[in-house]
Amino acid sequence: MEVVWAVGLKYAHGFTNIPWTVFTLVVMAVSFYFFAYSLSRLEIGTAYAIYTGIGAIGTVLYGYFFLAEGMSVLKALFLITLIGSIIGLKLVEGAEAE
Repeated sequence: MEVVWAVGLKYAHGFTNIPWTVFTLVVMAVSFYFFAYSLSRLEIGTAYAIYTGIGAIGTVLYGYFFLAEGMSVLKALFLITLIGSIIGLKLVEGAEAE
């Protein structure tokens, strides 16, 4: 959901495009609802890393595929690192208690 509102924010043009602004605000509210729900099932650090990480990865990929934004080898490498880090956080969640 974070990807959707980030893209909507781009098309809202500084909140001057009212339909896109309303769409973006509604999607933001839904996104925060799902984030809050995830906090009941995940540790806060893991939940936030997943929430922001998926948003970052998704917006970079959207920009590449739909907005003709560049993709360098380093950018791809860092995206892969981000994905690995998110997976790693989820895998070690709760391991400190053991």
